[in-house]
Amino acid sequence: MSVIDILTRVDAICKKYDKYDVEKLNANNVSGDDPFARLFASVEADIDSALEKAEMAAKEKNRAAAVAMNAEIRRTKARLMEEVPKLQRLALKKVKGLSKEELAMRNDLVVALPERIQSIPDGSATGTKQTSSWTASASRTEIKFDSTSGLDTLKNMAHDMNEELDRQVPLVDEIETKVDRANADLKNTNVRLKETVTQLRSSRNFCIDIILLCIILGIAAYLYNVLKH
Repeated sequence: MSVIDILTRVDAICKKYDKYDVEKLNANNVSGDDPFARLFASVEADIDSALEKAEMAAKEKNRAAAVAMNAEIRRTKARLMEEVPKLQRLALKKVKGLSKEELAMRNDLVVALPERIQSIPDGSATGTKQTSSWTASASRTEIKFDSTSGLDTLKNMAHDMNEELDRQVPLVDEIETKVDRANADLKNTNVRLKETVTQLRSSRNFCIDIILLCIILGIAAYLYNVLKH
């Protein structure tokens, strides 16, 4: 691309945005025949003024003065944000002499205003949060689509889980049957063990009885021999 082509394109771009040059609008003393141009020029001027004041506040060494200047900047930003809905309504109105492209351009300028306003330094960390809220509102449609796809994914996952549960039911039934059998075997084993212990105790008692009987017979025989002699 040659230098002439570059200059031609720059000139075309300048002419395209010439209608929104604040200095020219003020110089031409824009009246009520184009409310959008007048209000937009006023907002642009206030933004420039707020930016200059923000630079002064950043360089101000007196803390109290800097706080006061930042407070005034925040009030200006709040007032400018209130003008955005008005500009949005005015941008949709047809103006004699403006093409469709120029009307669409006005809407683009208004859409960019909130971020420009909130990006003005005011000594606080809320500007970034407020700017992000505008970005979030612009992406609501995308979030809706993401939510729909997410619900479909969850639905498919639930269906797969149900199928897996259906496949696991026979296995669970088989495990329950084996557990019941094991419990029955354990009960039978306990019964047999109890019977065995009872038998052992009975045989032990029988042996003790025989021993005691032998001792008694021995004592009786001894006494008989003693008394006989």
